[in-house]
Amino acid sequence: MRLLLLWGLNALALLAVTYVLPSIQVSGIQSALIAALVLGLINTLVRPVLALLTLPLTILTLGLSYLVLNASLFWLAGALLPGFEVSGFIPALFGSILYGLIAWGLSIFIPGKKD
Repeated sequence: MRLLLLWGLNALALLAVTYVLPSIQVSGIQSALIAALVLGLINTLVRPVLALLTLPLTILTLGLSYLVLNASLFWLAGALLPGFEVSGFIPALFGSILYGLIAWGLSIFIPGKKD
């Protein structure tokens, strides 16, 4: 049940990002749900591998390259999904930061086990 709530809240966070940043577009709630699912899968499966491979660069840049990694994966999701469009790298950077902050803020209100 908690996983479904998190999925729905992540879709709402993605819709909120589209209202703040006009360069990121989601065509509807169904596309937001699919995009939230794909972003979750990318963050679960791809990001740990890439974070490990770029660890020396992350240490060298004091963690700033991790922002670039998150933005690149956000942009990748926009390139893969037809109903979710990210118009460039800078919007992907701000979108990934804003998406993470909104999703984190909404997840506070879900009762149960905290990660």
